[in-house]
Amino acid sequence: METTQQSSDQDRPAQQRRRELLEAADRVVLRDGPHASMNAIAAEAGITKPILYRHFGDKGGLYRALAKRHTDALLGSLRAALDAPAERRERVEATLDTYLAAIEMRPQVYRFLMHPAEDTQIPEGGFDVGRHSVPLLRRMGEELAEVIHERVELGPDGERLARVWGHGIVGMMHAAGDWWLGERPCSRAELVRCLADLLWGRLAAVADRAGGPGF
Repeated sequence: METTQQSSDQDRPAQQRRRELLEAADRVVLRDGPHASMNAIAAEAGITKPILYRHFGDKGGLYRALAKRHTDALLGSLRAALDAPAERRERVEATLDTYLAAIEMRPQVYRFLMHPAEDTQIPEGGFDVGRHSVPLLRRMGEELAEVIHERVELGPDGERLARVWGHGIVGMMHAAGDWWLGERPCSRAELVRCLADLLWGRLAAVADRAGGPGF
């Protein structure tokens, strides 16, 4: 059986086969979230686990491939929101909403990428989600910094400042979005408005009006 599967697998172009396997993995992740296993993904793809390992190495390799797939799509959407023909405040809100809509639409994918299952370390050989998710957030921070640097004149130290802002904004979106997705204390629109207020300097403005020292 495995020999037949291997022959069929090798007949397909490598990139096409890899894409098919990632689509199968996506289906399992949408169903099982952080509990998605290599066994379930192999079964969904109609292959044995050794063939899956041959393409990705281990769950870490598969995770990185899925993370790149979803991060590429998300970054494309964020760039489109930032480039939309609208006022700057509207573009900021659209960018925040794009990120939150993405994690709301596919919460199981988000949880797979960002949160380990409680029993992950036993069946998956100690797979450490955090070790893989940090580079994902770093990449988003660098990408956003590049966009800020390209579009906003920040002076002679602009590149460094853009990186500080890029990573800071990604950290804010991730932390706030993670909390919101778990508790749903308000609507997505309200969260977008509150975060945009924070980015728009409302915190400093409130402190100034109050006449106090602020933060």
